[in-house]
Amino acid sequence: MKYVSTRGGGQAVNFSDILLEGLARDGGLAMPEIMPQVSADMLEQWRQLSYADLATEVLSLFITDIPKDDLHQLAHKSYNKQAFGSDEIVPIKKLDDQISLVGLSEGPTLAFKDMAMQFLGNIFEYVLAKRGATLNILGATSGDTGSAAEYALRGKKGIKVFMLSPFGRMSEFQRAQMYSLQDENIFNLSVKGVFDECQDIVKALGNDLAFKEHYHLGAVNSINFGRISAQVVYYFWAWLRVTSQSDEQVSFTVPSGNFGNILSGHIARMMGLPIRHLVVATNENNVLEEFFRTGIYRPRSAANTYATSSPSMDISKASNFERFIYHLLDSDGTKVKALWDSLAQQGEFDLSTMKPLFEEKYGFVAGMSTHADRLATIKHEFEQHGYLMDPHTADGVKVAREHLEEGVKMLVLETALPAKFTETIQEAIGQPAPIPEHLKGLKNLPQRVDVVDCDVEVVRKYMQERI
Repeated sequence: MKYVSTRGGGQAVNFSDILLEGLARDGGLAMPEIMPQVSADMLEQWRQLSYADLATEVLSLFITDIPKDDLHQLAHKSYNKQAFGSDEIVPIKKLDDQISLVGLSEGPTLAFKDMAMQFLGNIFEYVLAKRGATLNILGATSGDTGSAAEYALRGKKGIKVFMLSPFGRMSEFQRAQMYSLQDENIFNLSVKGVFDECQDIVKALGNDLAFKEHYHLGAVNSINFGRISAQVVYYFWAWLRVTSQSDEQVSFTVPSGNFGNILSGHIARMMGLPIRHLVVATNENNVLEEFFRTGIYRPRSAANTYATSSPSMDISKASNFERFIYHLLDSDGTKVKALWDSLAQQGEFDLSTMKPLFEEKYGFVAGMSTHADRLATIKHEFEQHGYLMDPHTADGVKVAREHLEEGVKMLVLETALPAKFTETIQEAIGQPAPIPEHLKGLKNLPQRVDVVDCDVEVVRKYMQERI
């Protein structure tokens, strides 16, 4: 399996190369040259596998330059009871006869990002050891990626992590999770800006090829295909848990900001997993919902990106969206590059003539949720079904109920546990979210963070002084 850039530049390379690279040299994103396919027989053979064994099978389709026995060891090192609290790893939580939640928040930082990050941390260390190399991770987080990456990479040999987060835009719990880490290889930068601006800095430094190569820059954001591939696994896992026949279709609803989580579902569907609809659920920053409704992609400025009560989705420039457009344009990197060049000049692009393909060919539909919606959903699900969910998952459930179809199971990807957003939970149900016993003293721990200006050169200098 080789990987190419969404913008058509450069040669096809192995997985280990794109794992360590982040952005491609031409500014594009790595994608499989040919999408691996699964058959009905393969799906049936996978039904009784443990999560780690299923991960081995799925990931071996994407990672062909690492021996399968080594992948097996990496998967079992990543997905185990010690890290996720039970042998199940990803429980399916039935809300009612129509909707079930895919429990992706059982990991060390209580968010779905752990599902990919635990594997990414281990495979990074493996590849670097094989090559005798080092890596400096530069990432941006709107809340959960940062802590999941830092917990997965803390103390790893040959790796330093520089994580940008938007000043004042994360919950108190999210800040405490990240900033309380005291490991010498972890650096937190609180940037005076919004997430999109943090992401812009990461991309600017990633596109500076001389800087990138001299300082061995890598990425853990979902621009890294290693994360996308690891997330594909739980779509197969969830489908295998709720179906009985190899051709049974289910739909997935995914709370989405950066488009990485639902992109993994798109890839699973293209591989042959029987998915009927991929439902994109956004908050008030509904750039993606607007695109799937109208065909017009119109990212917003930082000033026009709302601060909401589902802060991890306060994103107006979805990094992984380019990967879907690559498929929409028949994997033509030249067309993708031209479209993104136009986007840089015009601030938007119009693919409304292709709108019928969104659902008919790729299964995408979309909806949005507001602050009032998520409060009402949290309250309703808690009172009616005894289930307390975080605000992002509530966005998903609200939108999922608008896209239910007779005879088609709906699975909503849970994105985090409510303890991370206790202020919103208090507003919704009149009481704070319970905090897991082992995290009750988290907010009282000393915090280690540097507040910096929203400036590429400030971040560049910060890194140079610490690498």
